[in-house]
Amino acid sequence: MFGVVLDADSLGKDIDLTPVTQLLDDWQVHPFTTPEQVAERIKAATVVLTNKIVLDEASLSSAPALEFISVMATGTNNIDFLATASRGIKVSNALAYGTPSVVQHTLALILNLSTSFHQYQASVRSGDWQASDVFCLLDHPIREIAGKQLGIVGYGELGKAVGTAAEALGMKIVVSEHPGREPREGRTEFEEVLRTSDYISLHCPLNDATSRIINVDTLALMKQDAFLINTARGGLVDPDDLISCLQAGNIAGAAIDVLEQEPPDMDDPLLKDIPNLIVTPHNAWAAIESRTRLIQQTRENIEGFFKGTPVRLVNE
Repeated sequence: MFGVVLDADSLGKDIDLTPVTQLLDDWQVHPFTTPEQVAERIKAATVVLTNKIVLDEASLSSAPALEFISVMATGTNNIDFLATASRGIKVSNALAYGTPSVVQHTLALILNLSTSFHQYQASVRSGDWQASDVFCLLDHPIREIAGKQLGIVGYGELGKAVGTAAEALGMKIVVSEHPGREPREGRTEFEEVLRTSDYISLHCPLNDATSRIINVDTLALMKQDAFLINTARGGLVDPDDLISCLQAGNIAGAAIDVLEQEPPDMDDPLLKDIPNLIVTPHNAWAAIESRTRLIQQTRENIEGFFKGTPVRLVNE
């Protein structure tokens, strides 16, 4: 059997792929693969590993020997499931491997926004503290998160874990119902969550119902001193509406780990100097421990396929 890794660099150069590559005698490990290279690289493969590289009808039609795809992520929107089903190709993914990493990153963003950490760091580097007449510098707002309301939009594995951690820091947690639905027990209407929360944290999947769920209308519902955090998917937020809202001071700030286009263009407006916006490079998931668990799950996926008892199948 022949195996191919299409985008090994998406896991980081510090990750050891040996637990996976030792399962087959013949592997080709590619740091990255362009769309034009996919068909050629997988044409003889039995097993393909991909994180974000798209496997569509055109590329899969070039791979008659392909039997198994392991997606090295939870999201599988880069896989054409009609094409895999018609060819009998099994697809597995990875689950809950990055939960602790995403939780700590989300809390780090909440804390950074609350303490104006990034702005104070810039102030120190520019000499503002050194020029102060008193021992401290208080040029930017500092707020406690204890007692504040965190509205969670998307209450799956990650949303629940973020809620538990934030509650331990004294935050009050409210969970949003799906927009347009009557709230279930323990859930609150989406618009009400936006209106009443001091922090909104997005943890929902990106689909037709959630695309640009944060837009000019929903941003207008948020309190002027509220913060938005997005560690889920870039497409959940309308970028132009967010920029306008931040620049107008209609909300206090935002922190995002994801963009609609990744990597972004150099002139992406979200990367401009917007003082009340923090942008991190889609690495909330990427603690070394999380990536190590991801490799272990990928190994388990391949072993299960070999044994005829596949695990974490997403196209049963």
